[in-house]
Amino acid sequence: MTALLRYQTALLLRSQRWLPPVVLYAAALGIGVQGGQPVLDSLGWAAAVLLPVAAWLVRICVTSEPAAARGCVSAARGPVRAHLAPVLVALAAAIVLGATATVAVTLISDPVSTGHGTRVPPLPAAGAGLLAALACALLGTAVGALTAWPVLRSPGRAVPALLLAALLALVASGSPARAAVSDLVAGSRSGDVPLPLLPLAGAAVVAVAAVAAACALGSRGPSA
Repeated sequence: MTALLRYQTALLLRSQRWLPPVVLYAAALGIGVQGGQPVLDSLGWAAAVLLPVAAWLVRICVTSEPAAARGCVSAARGPVRAHLAPVLVALAAAIVLGATATVAVTLISDPVSTGHGTRVPPLPAAGAGLLAALACALLGTAVGALTAWPVLRSPGRAVPALLLAALLALVASGSPARAAVSDLVAGSRSGDVPLPLLPLAGAAVVAVAAVAAACALGSRGPSA
């Protein structure tokens, strides 16, 4: 499995297809995060916009190989491992982005509540932001896994499905991503740093189920 992960990582880096989602994430942070804003509000924004980026990274990774190359990898290592490896690489890339953004946002934001009346300790705030970012990365991975090959083969269907599913994952009632971001926003209003462990656990369960379902379909054949 380690060799597959290295192979998929090399494919992602060499293709430079990671540039558009990274640029999109940086632009979204530039628009939504400004120096001096309350730290928990800014961390909530950074976590939320990571979700569609994570889904996009999954789509990039699972469609990066030519059909012939993917067939060879599946024959040599098995279709489940061949599909799981690019999904894990995409998740790792999203986590790195989220962690980097969390550090940067914490440094430039003001460690205060929304009304600037209560001081918010930066280190616990960064920890809460990192947990929320991880929850959004996991849920974005689930979205990407369920809206890319082999679940959806046609890009004409997969791309709109990805966008719609990412939006629903952020706004739907009961969504772990919405709960994690809402915890940060509520904490910013009260001045208390939340610990969004329950949303993180929920996102992990959804991600495992979604990736398992996608891997189970990984032997259907090459992407259209």
